[in-house]
Amino acid sequence: MKKLQAAILLTMGLLACTNVQAQDPEFTQFYAAPIYTNPAMAGTGTCNGGGRVVLNYRNQWPSLPGTFITSSASYDQHFDKIGGGISLLLLDDRAGEGLLRSTSVSAGYSFQLPVTRKFTMRFGIEGQYGQRSIDWQRLRFEDQIDPSAGFINPTAEPFVGDSKGYANFATGVLGYSERFYAGIAVHNLIEPNQSFFNNPVGIIPRRYTAHGGLVIPLDGRKNPESTISPNVLFMLQNQFTQMNIGFYYNKGPLVTGLWFRQTFGEYGNSDALMALVGFRKDKFKFGYSFDLTVSGARSAAPGSHEISAGIEWCARKPSRKYRKISCPDF
Repeated sequence: MKKLQAAILLTMGLLACTNVQAQDPEFTQFYAAPIYTNPAMAGTGTCNGGGRVVLNYRNQWPSLPGTFITSSASYDQHFDKIGGGISLLLLDDRAGEGLLRSTSVSAGYSFQLPVTRKFTMRFGIEGQYGQRSIDWQRLRFEDQIDPSAGFINPTAEPFVGDSKGYANFATGVLGYSERFYAGIAVHNLIEPNQSFFNNPVGIIPRRYTAHGGLVIPLDGRKNPESTISPNVLFMLQNQFTQMNIGFYYNKGPLVTGLWFRQTFGEYGNSDALMALVGFRKDKFKFGYSFDLTVSGARSAAPGSHEISAGIEWCARKPSRKYRKISCPDF
């Protein structure tokens, strides 16, 4: 009976997605997913305007059946000839053990604007094509239940197409100096409809993100690789509002971090304590973070796992126009 109830509840929840507004996936290591966080970060790799490839993987609440798994891959690079950077982002999000899947491909451009000798701004825009798909055959409905044999009857529920495609856009702005960085991004600008039944309320609401921080050397100029970077991220989407506040600590090739995530509004609660450990050697980096749930959901969903990996390469010819950002890598 417990498995039957769980199946019915999961089905109802998936069908409810056709009538309610969705929420975008998120990464704890938001600076390890720079293009997903802010399109204006295209072309901000640390190696003199060279290229960067980043992979991200998040397994949210693996202790629950039908967990949420999000993966992304991105490429970006600065080019003097176009006055900024370009980016390509692939995203895959699966819910309910793959019953509901969202995929997208995005391409973006960011324009670099030197404001003063020490302060730079970037303006980014991104176009996206997304697709949402569902495996109707794996869903279970009430009229399929036989009291003695279980789910054996055909269902009278109407099935529509198993996928829904849509166009989407995002934009962002970024400002930074040698020790300071801050940005604002707006995703889902046109609020595309992703409902399988073309329900007018089945849109992806705009996602507003504001982020910023400082880079503070701990040992002065004697050891510039030892730094602490307090930072904050604020995100608003429909009725969901959250804030991540914490810091990175860098010591040579090692990086650690600690954050606290708080949600506000109708769904407000102290959500999670997030810890990170990362390693960087030459142009390769790897990071692992764990979200420890501190809300009332901890008994059922104690935590989430996230992994990031990236590689950078330098431009063939040193760029005199490129302005490096001191934004964290994880």
